[in-house]
Amino acid sequence: TPVELARIIAARLGLTGALGTVSEVQDGLYTGRLVGEPLHGPAKAAAVRALAEREGLDLSRCTAYSDSCNDVPMLTTVGHAVAVNPDVPLREEARARGWDVRDFRTGRKAAKVGVPAAAGAGALAGSVVAGLALHRRHVRRPGRLHAALRAIG
Repeated sequence: TPVELARIIAARLGLTGALGTVSEVQDGLYTGRLVGEPLHGPAKAAAVRALAEREGLDLSRCTAYSDSCNDVPMLTTVGHAVAVNPDVPLREEARARGWDVRDFRTGRKAAKVGVPAAAGAGALAGSVVAGLALHRRHVRRPGRLHAALRAIG
């Protein structure tokens, strides 16, 4: 993930920082080159360890989240790993290691990977933003919100 995007996501989630692949910028323009290596696989795990050392963090008390088997090296550096909407190899790895698995897919996508359709219902078609918008729009009329949720789900 580009560090710029990771920072935006972190800020919106109220987090204090983010790690990501750094793109080269000259005179305010992206050059198309990277600064260093992509933050991927073992490099991501190394970056997490370096951050923990720099900030004095106890990784055994930290949590990491991922959807890809490419992040297994990073997930193994922390005390609590969570696979979120994982790809098949990560789902299998998470089960084998006893990691938490969370699915927030829509019913159709969840059923495709063997998860009950109800697991994705709270995601309102995969979008927390859409759920919040519906909630805000109908919060003063709970009956309409309930009807809207039934229509979606």
